[in-house]
Amino acid sequence: MKTLITLYSLCFVIVFGNAQTIEKFSIDSGGASTTAGGIEIFYTIGEVNVQEYSTPTLSISEGFINSSFKLKIDPIVYLQGPILNPDTCGLMNDDLRTNNLIPTTSPYRDNTTCNSSVFSVTGNDAIVDWVWVEVRASNDNTKLLNGKSALLQRDGDVVALDGTSTLTMNAPPKDHYVVVNHRNHLGVMSQLPIVLAEDISTIVDFTDTLFDTFGLNAQAVLTSGDTAMWTGDANTSDTVTFSGANNDANAIKDYILADPANFLNFITFSSTGYLIEDVNLDGTARFSGTANDSNLIKDNILNHPGNFLNFPTYTISTTVPPSN
Repeated sequence: MKTLITLYSLCFVIVFGNAQTIEKFSIDSGGASTTAGGIEIFYTIGEVNVQEYSTPTLSISEGFINSSFKLKIDPIVYLQGPILNPDTCGLMNDDLRTNNLIPTTSPYRDNTTCNSSVFSVTGNDAIVDWVWVEVRASNDNTKLLNGKSALLQRDGDVVALDGTSTLTMNAPPKDHYVVVNHRNHLGVMSQLPIVLAEDISTIVDFTDTLFDTFGLNAQAVLTSGDTAMWTGDANTSDTVTFSGANNDANAIKDYILADPANFLNFITFSSTGYLIEDVNLDGTARFSGTANDSNLIKDNILNHPGNFLNFPTYTISTTVPPSN
């Protein structure tokens, strides 16, 4: 991932020699982005340069730029796991929250935190889990501009860390690809760059079947006609597999059998916690028995539109390109 630097000062002019002086001058408004040495730089210019420091042999002037490089976005997604058998039609189940299993620290790379009071909200805006949101460059959908942890409500709204506010991303307001990832569901990305602004929040609704998502069969189609992110990635491979090498069903089985609480090594044991093996997000991971997680993976494999021969060894792969 490239390091992102937002410049708030630009154009230090150093003049050497006694015969030279420094003058006030104006730089025309403008802005752009550039990449150098693996660093992405966003900048605008347009303020007056004034002399800041002077010695007999050195004069320095500093110009200032004014850009927040922030944009507002309202992604909407469903996670297939908690909405396959919803307690309330059109709302994902929030079993992780009701069982006090969602951590206040994000499971994603920024390790950001939220207040525990966020998880006391009930109803449509109750939190289901953490998600990871990215914006990527319009000319290269592998080029990550900004990524951050966010929270997902039962109705599909992705919100900021207070559990209600619009998500703000640190990137220049312009066209960007939008990506949403989850720890055991396959991620989704917009088919095309989307206009994102600083002052107006843009809705990006991945649950709408008319919304163009990047890749073929990028999401599961629910009985309601809405779309949801494929569940079943129990080993963080960006794929869903039921049988064969390194399959997700075996990842669940291995966890169950290794659980210290399962001292009798029952294959029907249910492990409890905030677990990646819990692909329906009900707070328990089950390999076999009633409402087990392995069957969700099997059903996705056998019913996937691309698996027209119904091979149990079929693999569902993420359609989101890896970022750099």
